[in-house]
Amino acid sequence: MSEIVIKLDTVNPVDFFGYNNSRLKLMKRAFTKLNIVARGNKMIALGNEEELESFQEKTLSIIELYERNGNITDQQVEDVLFGKIGIPAEIPQFQENVLVHGISGKLIRARTPNQKKMVELSEDNDVLFAIGPAGTGKTYTAVALAVRALKNKWVKKIILTRPAVEAGESLGFLPGDLKDKVDPYLRPLYDALDDMIPAEKLAFYMTTRVIEVAPLAYMRGRTLDNAFMILDEAQNATSLQLKMFLTRIGPSAKCIITGDLTQIDLPKNQASGLKYTLEILKDIKGIGIVQLDKEDVLRHRLVKEIISAYEKASEEEEKKVARLNKKLITPSKEEKN
Repeated sequence: MSEIVIKLDTVNPVDFFGYNNSRLKLMKRAFTKLNIVARGNKMIALGNEEELESFQEKTLSIIELYERNGNITDQQVEDVLFGKIGIPAEIPQFQENVLVHGISGKLIRARTPNQKKMVELSEDNDVLFAIGPAGTGKTYTAVALAVRALKNKWVKKIILTRPAVEAGESLGFLPGDLKDKVDPYLRPLYDALDDMIPAEKLAFYMTTRVIEVAPLAYMRGRTLDNAFMILDEAQNATSLQLKMFLTRIGPSAKCIITGDLTQIDLPKNQASGLKYTLEILKDIKGIGIVQLDKEDVLRHRLVKEIISAYEKASEEEEKKVARLNKKLITPSKEEKN
């Protein structure tokens, strides 16, 4: 008697097996001579080699069908098991722009033109700057790209970091270990991960440091290779901090830096280094820059209007300053005489 193990790393096992294990029962009915057991994200089958070979071929076809559509029906499973082997050619492709199959079959995809551009530039460049206001999906898309790279084994780990400005990067006095200290500042990244990776697997990745979180200050002195690095809220990093982060990149690493130049939280005596960094790196081959705007906002409909209102107010303030400077520079008629 032989045994095979089929891993379900690319699908959600609960969805894959169906309500009340309906699809698992179909598989058992199709292969009555095999002992088929589901354990977590694995399927284990015992029996003779010929039956096992057929079972493996059809199961992999079902998995591929699930991956293509992001979901699957009992009828489709039955068609593969009891009909022709393989995936029906007429099944439509719903995978355009899909980055990751998330929890409960949720399709994580680039949804706006600039998010799609972000994906394209990430594939063509090792370093990508994604700049835009809150709600444009830059952080969410960055995490999806990192998770996709990890699932496809393009990288061995994910590094998540951001400047802990609210704690002044002086985290030693805060209670707990490093993860406890930094977690509150990395919540948006965790929220994205929760959508894309099952809880147990995410906990395993965190424990084994396949996914690692660290404040920006703790990146100093490291060389990070075979990793997908994300620096979030980069507008709150100084020029020296950004230089330090960017020079940590190993030969096989990928990196995305996200930021919003309108939301700088640094103390008044510190300047954001993001604008300066973008200016001096913009012409380097292998570094991409994408600018997201209010048209990419996918939050409440009012968010776009709020962003527009702030942009308008900022433009009016700049015009006032320009007019004031012009008055100060241009001499009056009396001064000319």
